[in-house]
Amino acid sequence: MEVKEAQKAEIGIKKSNREAVVKMLRQLLADEFLLYTKTRNAHWNVEGIDFHTKHVFFEEEYGKLETFIDEVAERIRMLGFYSPGTLKEFLELSHLEENKPDQTDSASFMTALLKDHDKVIKFIRESIGDNAEAHNDEGTADFITGILQAHEQMAWMLRASLKQFD
Repeated sequence: MEVKEAQKAEIGIKKSNREAVVKMLRQLLADEFLLYTKTRNAHWNVEGIDFHTKHVFFEEEYGKLETFIDEVAERIRMLGFYSPGTLKEFLELSHLEENKPDQTDSASFMTALLKDHDKVIKFIRESIGDNAEAHNDEGTADFITGILQAHEQMAWMLRASLKQFD
């Protein structure tokens, strides 16, 4: 999928390096959007004895993801390119699968979301060095490090919550 430049960004990073970074950020944006949608689905459809607490929990989590979506899209624009913004683009770019658990209990939703958080964590971790070293973009490396840490915390919360179901 073509990465379309929006404006010239003379920020000390070659265009080819900015394009490579933006390609990664577009994938991250798509992953964040799919994970956001899946978390919204969990919020809307969770059932069971722990309905209220998990309903509130999933709402807090999708709120965090909504912030990441906006920040990643704006980072792409800061680098001088357009952000993807259609469901078709997100599905084509994402590392995540468009699916949902078979059950509507909190453990099923949390297990599925944890799997996706782990995929996002691995992708970001692999991308940090490339952004800083290969593409001379320490700003984006630092930016995605913060998102990595937030996903690690979100995954930990899911893992800790799932412990009761072991």
